[in-house]
Amino acid sequence: MQKVIDQRSPELPDCFYDPNQPTLITPNTPTPNHSLFLSNLDDQKFLRFSIKYLYLFKRSVSSDRLKFSLSKLLVDYYPLAGRLRTRKEDDHKLEVDCNGEGAVFAEAFMEITADEFLELSRLPNRSWRKLLYRVEARSFLDVPPLVVQMTNLRCGGMILCTAINHCLCDGIGTSQFLNAWAHLTTKPTTDLPIPPLHGRHVLKPRNPLQVSFTHPQFSKITPNGGPNLQFDLNQYLQSQPLVPSSSTFTASHILNLKRQCVPSLKCTTFEVLAAHTWRSWVTSLDLGPTLNVKLLFSVNVRKRLTPELPQVRMKFTFLFITRLL
Repeated sequence: MQKVIDQRSPELPDCFYDPNQPTLITPNTPTPNHSLFLSNLDDQKFLRFSIKYLYLFKRSVSSDRLKFSLSKLLVDYYPLAGRLRTRKEDDHKLEVDCNGEGAVFAEAFMEITADEFLELSRLPNRSWRKLLYRVEARSFLDVPPLVVQMTNLRCGGMILCTAINHCLCDGIGTSQFLNAWAHLTTKPTTDLPIPPLHGRHVLKPRNPLQVSFTHPQFSKITPNGGPNLQFDLNQYLQSQPLVPSSSTFTASHILNLKRQCVPSLKCTTFEVLAAHTWRSWVTSLDLGPTLNVKLLFSVNVRKRLTPELPQVRMKFTFLFITRLL
């Protein structure tokens, strides 16, 4: 029904970095110096990575202009200029040391035009990694929460790549940050349209803990055959070769999937695509009928709590919903 592409794209050229790269961009005025609490939703181990974004522009902006607007923005988004660390009370928990050390900013040049880049990027391309400065670090904690690379192109355009720590920003928070950066770059004398809030204590667990219902999204699955039937799905998946692929679903494909649902169900596009993709993936693994496999996806709870949480919070407002398929 859909076209699946598994060919590899050609390699991008190497980046040439300017001398004395990278630099640290610090807030341009003093910011609060304290430790920022991270809730249990923030620092889950499977969320300890950076969300990476790539933006292509046909016309470049001067690096000085981007650095100035970023330094101004980091006054409001000062946790992104800090550093992650483990808590003294519990080394399994993380917190942010808001020390104003700064975000990493690298400048580079790539011998390619914007159109050539688009042509080479029609398929998933592993060499996109060249467009983000690699911070030499011993662990996840040693990587600054915000890493930026500005790559100038032969045609006069540029590529802007960012890596933002997922423990500090969810997708909505990241979008707000990037839009705020664009706003200050084009209108440097104006205020932010949506100022961020950094307080996390609203979701701090009760003491003593009160667990009033089960959380299957965080529970370990035992095969139906009993505890003697051991199968490490993670280990199995990591042993399989991965090939980048791209699947395109047209409007008619989506309609066809919805027609396969029970008539009484009014399924959304997300629901039918998630179910179809997950079912196809599980079928391809040939796991056997005794193993329950969970589909896990995030849900924005900003407006689902009582009282509601402000829309401007940078993080911690997604819960995970699970379904057994």
